[in-house]
Amino acid sequence: MLRTFQYRLYPTNAEATLLQQSLDECRWLYNHLLEQRKLAWEGGGGSLSYFDQCASLPVLKEFRPSLKLVNAQVLQNVAGRIDLAFKAFFRRVKAGEKPGYPRFKGWGWYDSFTYPQVPGVCKVADRTVTLSRIGQVKAKVHRPIQGIPKTCTVKRHSTGKWFVSFACEAVPTDVVPESVEAVGVDVGLTNFAALSTGESIAAPRFFRQEEQALARAQRRMSKESKGTAKRRKRRQVVARIHERVANRRKDFAHQHSRAIVNRFQVIAVEDMAVNRMVHNHCFAKSIMDAAWSQFEACLSYKAESAGRSFVAVNPAYTTQDCSRCGHRQAMPLAIRAYHCPCCHLELDRDHNASLNILALGLQSLGLGPRSRRVYPAE
Repeated sequence: MLRTFQYRLYPTNAEATLLQQSLDECRWLYNHLLEQRKLAWEGGGGSLSYFDQCASLPVLKEFRPSLKLVNAQVLQNVAGRIDLAFKAFFRRVKAGEKPGYPRFKGWGWYDSFTYPQVPGVCKVADRTVTLSRIGQVKAKVHRPIQGIPKTCTVKRHSTGKWFVSFACEAVPTDVVPESVEAVGVDVGLTNFAALSTGESIAAPRFFRQEEQALARAQRRMSKESKGTAKRRKRRQVVARIHERVANRRKDFAHQHSRAIVNRFQVIAVEDMAVNRMVHNHCFAKSIMDAAWSQFEACLSYKAESAGRSFVAVNPAYTTQDCSRCGHRQAMPLAIRAYHCPCCHLELDRDHNASLNILALGLQSLGLGPRSRRVYPAE
C-alpha cells in the first residue's frame, strides 16, 4: 500500500520563480503533446503512443530551449499524463459514458509536476527538500519519511502556497492498541455519523459557517474588472476561504477516523454512491459539505495500515429494517425514530441503521450470521 507524506514548501523568490517556470514549461508541453495527438488523428495518421511522444522530447528541447531547465523525467511524466487522459477517454467511449475529451490547460489549470523516480533527484532533510533543477527549498518537515519513496509531486495551491508530496511503499504498520470491539457507522446529515454503540458525531457544517464570508468575497471580486491586479487580489481572498474550509474538513475526517480505528477492530460502513446522491438539489450542498467519501477513505487506509478489518456494505434497507427482528417498514426522512410494530423496538433511526450495517459487515467477513445481532439495550 502506498502512503503519502506531504510537506509545505517555503521557497525564496528565486526558488518560487524556478518552481513556477517548471510548472509553465510542463503546461506548455502538455498542450503541445495534446495538439500533436489531435492533429495526428485528424490527419489520418492514427494515434500517437506514449513512447512516440517521449521520443520527440529531444527535438522539442532544441525547438524550445527552456524545456532543458526541467528535469527529463518530469517531462516524460507529462507525456504519461496525456497517455492516461486518452486511455480514460477511450474507456468512457467504449462504456457509453460521457466521453470528456482531454482539454488544453490554460494558466492556472495545470498546478503540479511529478518526479517519477525519487532516488537521485529528490531528497528530504530536517528542514529542507532538495528537488532536481530547483535546489534546496526550505520546508516544514513535520514527520520523517517512512518506507521507500517512489514518486515526488510538487503542487501549487490556488492561494499561491507550494507543497511537496512523497508517495512511499513498504511503510511500517501503525502501532495501535489491541481491540476485540466492532462498530457499524451510519453517516447522515442531521448528525455526521451514528455508531452502533449508541454514540454520534455532530455534523460540523464547515461550509455553512463560511458561506456568508464567501458570498461577500465573491461579490467584491465580481465588481473588479477582469485581468486587473485588484481582481487577482480578490480572487486570492476567495481561494483562502475555500482552502480554510477544506483544511478544517480534512482535519475533522482525520481526527475522527483515527479515533475509530484506534478503538475498534472491525469497522463496517455504508458503500455510499455520493456522485448519484448529489443529483438531488435539495441535499447536494449538505452532502458535499459533509464529505462522506473523504471520511470513509481515511477510515479505509488507516484501518489497513493498523491491521484492522474495514468493510463497506450495501446500504439498501438498512434504515427500513428492524435491527432486532428484521421487520421492514417505510421510513420517510421526516421520521427520526424507529418504532417496530413486531418486537416493539424503539430507538433512533440512525442508531438502528448502524446496527444493521454492523450485522451485514460481520456477515460479509464471516464473523457471524445475519441473525446474530447485537441487541440494543432497552
